[in-house]
Amino acid sequence: MPDTDPTPTAPGGGLVPAPLSIDGPYRSAVRLGEDTALAAAPGTEDTARWLRTTLGAAFGLPLPPGSDGATDTLALTLDPALAPEGYRLEAVTRWGVRITGGSPAGVFWGAQTLRQLLGPHAFRRAPLAPGVAAVVPQQTIEDGPRFGWRGMLLDVARHFLPKDGVLRCLDLLAAHKLNVLHLHLTDDQGWRIEIARYPKLTGTGGWRERTKLGHRASPLWDERPHGGYYTQDDIREIVAYAAQRHITVVPEIDIPGHSQAAIAAYPELGNTDVIDTTSLKVWDTWGVNSNVLAPTDNTLRFYEQVLEEVLALFPSPFVHIGGDECPKDQWTASATAQARIAELSLDGEDELQSWFIRHFDRWLADRGRRLIGWDEILEGGLAEGAAVSSWRGYAGGIAAAKSGHDVVMCPEQQVYLDHRQHHSPDEPVPIGFVRTLEDVYRFEPVPPELTAEQAAHVLGTQANAWTEVMDSQQRLDYQVFPRLAAFAEVAWSRLPAPADRDYQDFTRRMAVHYARLDALGVDYRPPGGPLPWQKRPGVLGRPIDGAPPNV
Repeated sequence: MPDTDPTPTAPGGGLVPAPLSIDGPYRSAVRLGEDTALAAAPGTEDTARWLRTTLGAAFGLPLPPGSDGATDTLALTLDPALAPEGYRLEAVTRWGVRITGGSPAGVFWGAQTLRQLLGPHAFRRAPLAPGVAAVVPQQTIEDGPRFGWRGMLLDVARHFLPKDGVLRCLDLLAAHKLNVLHLHLTDDQGWRIEIARYPKLTGTGGWRERTKLGHRASPLWDERPHGGYYTQDDIREIVAYAAQRHITVVPEIDIPGHSQAAIAAYPELGNTDVIDTTSLKVWDTWGVNSNVLAPTDNTLRFYEQVLEEVLALFPSPFVHIGGDECPKDQWTASATAQARIAELSLDGEDELQSWFIRHFDRWLADRGRRLIGWDEILEGGLAEGAAVSSWRGYAGGIAAAKSGHDVVMCPEQQVYLDHRQHHSPDEPVPIGFVRTLEDVYRFEPVPPELTAEQAAHVLGTQANAWTEVMDSQQRLDYQVFPRLAAFAEVAWSRLPAPADRDYQDFTRRMAVHYARLDALGVDYRPPGGPLPWQKRPGVLGRPIDGAPPNV
């Protein structure tokens, strides 16, 4: 196992995200070979299985069970004195590699670091050649995350991503030490989760007849029907796969806006006294839709029954109910909605939306869960106990934190990964502001306006990948990577203030990290711009000029 030959790698082996501290690396090194044993303490079994699946496959290593303390051993241990997601990785030529975590999650994040230290070969599914060495320079790494919520939203409602694509996404999140997948399951353009009590939600609501290509102002259409959904067994598999990687899957079921797919399936959910809801189909274009849920007892019972099945599938303490972009025009025109406002002595339609949210906040709380919604849930009064996803900028998150509510920062101007990465006309379907890799790296989740006590309500941060103009895994890869690597460092590492961050050091480490992404088959945007097959000439986007506002 000891190896004193190899020249050491650059400090940290080009680790992304950057760890707290590194002692080394030194010229001596540890070599994992056919005789290397894997010793897993109770509670670390998932990481042991993951190591045998990944490193075992990449280097052809059997990694048989062993005991901690023996030489030529990769040992996984727990130490409650460490922070829950913290870890210590020690590579010592005398005996091998030990990963100690403050919890099973900490051990797993340490294993992700070990994989990076072993080089791009470690990210392949089979050895490139017999005897490819698995070598770790001698060093000690101490590490742990800044935030407890380090997430990405994956929008599978606008363009469906089959189950295997979601599992691949979970692997990519884990490789970057991200621990939340916010799964956007329902919207006007599709309902993506099987609900046994209401089969039309997927039978009708899961498919649209055609799809707008590009921005909603584009004249182009894809005339093929588009859709799909996850069975409940698919969801169980996704959740279990995520849990093995210490990732929480947070489901989003949109209420009361973004609901045309549900209304197309069950017209009684809509404002039937305003429009003929039986004529509605699953929406085939993009934007803010005026067809919203009716504020009736029938609607409440329907979504309670939907959420009963959702809770049985997702153990996440948080359930996202949307709450955003809910036009009030139909409620203004609806005698039923106006009667509800009068009955409850509400102050207009904004408070009617708040009533919707408060109802499900109480309903979820009674079942031991917490509601989280987009920052529009602040309108009309924030539901007690609700958390806020601050997307329209920082303002909603600041207001919520100052009121004592928990916040996940995901401002669209900074970390919406569907926004374009360069001002060049070659960018495929350019949407929104230019958000370069460096822009994302300099994103700061905690606004300076917050006191230390208020800042403690910032649970963490999340990058959002909305898929209106991302119709394939290839397009998703291009928009998300490499910027998700920069975002992961913002979420994990304790970085200086944005202006003081060492972006040149990050780009040096990214030069190493690109080879890992290559080995994983990620179709990322190259630093020099899109490759010919990544361009989408002629498909209209909606670029916004200038720097994004800091709101």
